[in-house]
Amino acid sequence: MEALSHYVWKYKLYESGNLFTSDGKALEILDAGVHNSDAGPDFFNAKIKIDGETWAGNVEIHTAASDWNKHRHFGDKAYNSVVLHVVERLDLPAIFDRSGRSIPQWVMAIPERIKTSYRLLLYSELSVPCLFKVREIPEIYLSDWKNALLTERLERKTGDLLRLLDEYRGDWNEMFYVALARSYGFGINNDAFERLAKSLPLKIVLKHHDSPAQIEALFLGQAGLLDEEKPDNEYYSQLRREYIFFRKKYKLTPLESYIFRNLRTRPNNFPHIKILQLAGVVGNKQGLASQILETAEDEKLHSLFVTELSEFWFTHYHFEKESIGKTKYLGMQAKQNLLINVVVPLFFAYGKKNGSEQHIERAFLLLESLKPEKNHIVTLFDDAGVKIENAGDTQALIQLKREYCEKKKCMYCRIGHRLLAK
Repeated sequence: MEALSHYVWKYKLYESGNLFTSDGKALEILDAGVHNSDAGPDFFNAKIKIDGETWAGNVEIHTAASDWNKHRHFGDKAYNSVVLHVVERLDLPAIFDRSGRSIPQWVMAIPERIKTSYRLLLYSELSVPCLFKVREIPEIYLSDWKNALLTERLERKTGDLLRLLDEYRGDWNEMFYVALARSYGFGINNDAFERLAKSLPLKIVLKHHDSPAQIEALFLGQAGLLDEEKPDNEYYSQLRREYIFFRKKYKLTPLESYIFRNLRTRPNNFPHIKILQLAGVVGNKQGLASQILETAEDEKLHSLFVTELSEFWFTHYHFEKESIGKTKYLGMQAKQNLLINVVVPLFFAYGKKNGSEQHIERAFLLLESLKPEKNHIVTLFDDAGVKIENAGDTQALIQLKREYCEKKKCMYCRIGHRLLAK
């Protein structure tokens, strides 16, 4: 319950009728201070008044007064500046710092309604403990929180992209190529597609931008999908010959084909098809990231992900078996997923890295223009009555579910705070 005590102190939710130290002196809390999540006292730079005398310093909070000695704070000089020891239970009448100074103690009474709400949120078996209460939250309050959650999510994705950018020494096109490839895995094959891109540098791919067949050979061969002889398939044999030559020329090491999984994927999402769609997007466009960053129209962004596969793939999903003829194009939902998960973070990351508010704003506007995503998280909040208008809202709710609900960080969530403080 110590985390709850921190929360109650920070937001001044304690019972107001018990403001006396353990030795009977009048206590007034002027400033709760700044919460410290690292080593040392729990709150820095607090300001209190005891018997009319103002004290500025740090505050330490424990469930029981005896925890001060259990944690050996009495010998730690970092706690010499503590001006108040806040406890739930006074099982030790006096505590002292390293210099021998007696530190004032206060038994903070937490309202029973807050304890009850806290237990309900923290120990509920529901995936979103407060879901049945969300309808009670004013829409303007939820809207502000969704905006903050969306920014959090974009900041997290930006961190991932900028770390990748450092790995590629500031080359935005190489970085974007790897990030895009990962997204082409569409969940089940994300890691495999990222490994594929990292094993096949973009600079090699772009040397063959004028030959779609050579690019197909590079991608399929590097994915380990051209390893065996298939003498009855001339298209396959041609790709294999091309790849064997490129493998020696560029000193490539192919991946193991088994890392690309078909399990529970629709035929249109089979690895062969997705690998070739990725190859078509990056192979014939010099500087894809640069093109995206300079594109202002949403429709043009969509068009960048339109590719045409070789005629062979009209009747195939892989090399072994012929299928009913069908054009293998990237569906609208798939393109939207790429825009949400790769293009929007690219705009945001570029804006953050270069101080460009225009690109940051572009990220938000693009999300507002896209339809809400469809997944179990979105359905959960939609059924609870949360207003969902666009992809920005769904990204915010995914952030809420994964970073707050699943991690039981209800006290750090504005909805949880509203319910606790109500």
